[in-house]
Amino acid sequence: MFGNLEEIKVRFEEVTRLLSDPEVARDPARYIKLGKEHNHLSPIVSAYDRYAKIEHELESQQEILDDPAEDPEIKQLAQQEVPTLRTDLEQLGQELKLLLVPRDPLDDSNIVLEIRAGTGGDEAALFAGDLLKMYLRYAERQGWRSEMLSSSLSEVGGFKEAILGIEGNEVYKRLKFESGVHRVQRVPQTETQGRIHTSAATVAVMAEAEEVEVELNPNDLRIDVFRSSGPGGQSVNTTDSAVRVTHQPSGIVVQCQDEKSQHKNKSKAMKILRARLYERQLAEQQQEQAAQRRSMVGTGDRSERIRTYNFPQGRVTDHRIGLTAYKLSNILQGELDEFVDGLLAHDEAEKLKHGEQEAS
Repeated sequence: MFGNLEEIKVRFEEVTRLLSDPEVARDPARYIKLGKEHNHLSPIVSAYDRYAKIEHELESQQEILDDPAEDPEIKQLAQQEVPTLRTDLEQLGQELKLLLVPRDPLDDSNIVLEIRAGTGGDEAALFAGDLLKMYLRYAERQGWRSEMLSSSLSEVGGFKEAILGIEGNEVYKRLKFESGVHRVQRVPQTETQGRIHTSAATVAVMAEAEEVEVELNPNDLRIDVFRSSGPGGQSVNTTDSAVRVTHQPSGIVVQCQDEKSQHKNKSKAMKILRARLYERQLAEQQQEQAAQRRSMVGTGDRSERIRTYNFPQGRVTDHRIGLTAYKLSNILQGELDEFVDGLLAHDEAEKLKHGEQEAS
């Protein structure tokens, strides 16, 4: 497990040196990439240095215990130290194992997050609006930047569909397990008998693709422009500013009409299209290597029910890790860390167990 730690330490020292090189500083893309690598390697090297120090100290104390000529009082002190050192060494060993679990190469990516109303009609659209606010508030708490890329309002005030772009540190890592079906149980405002209804909305989290990762051939695109429309189909713009982009080889269609500028709508549509094509490309790769790259806390399939929000009980339950919290209003205000951290910890533990099984 620790065989390549010396190599990691050498690489960390090399990256540290490169970050102080003026030549590297003049290349922003390379500097940012090296900075991310430095941030990733730093806790591993720090834990390894502490592990080596404690291991050396334990060997020294053991030598004292094994030396028949050693002073008895010194031996007694060593006898007291050894159990603590062994415990510390074991804990650091576990920490290092977790730090050495292979990282998802997309973890540092920005994302495109899609929310769609599912079964439940108007109530599902209102719930989609609740989820949108939840993710916007969570992004704000994390210090991330969010931007509405596309939206389709329902007639009752919710959303048939809402697409966000979110940028920041480790956005994909922290939100990748939000993909799936989110279910809500509550009494709709229109319900006169007080009966609880069940509705659903789907969430898809996609890594934002760079142009180099998804190359779009202009000949494969059909771009249509038209006037924006609001709920019920009424025209809300007098110019042809809305844009529909059709990627003909895949049949993927993206439509944006939130901006008054045709250019801005087209730019947002292209960002969504790249993310969807990138997701499809990754899904195909994962299918080919299912055993190695399967998601440990669920398939990520949008048809999989992952979480229930029960309003009468004020309860939120994540079905994948069996976590329940009775603070629904706080969670809808963006307090998602308990679920996000729980899902990440479970994923790391499963990957670690999987890695140990393969090694044995």
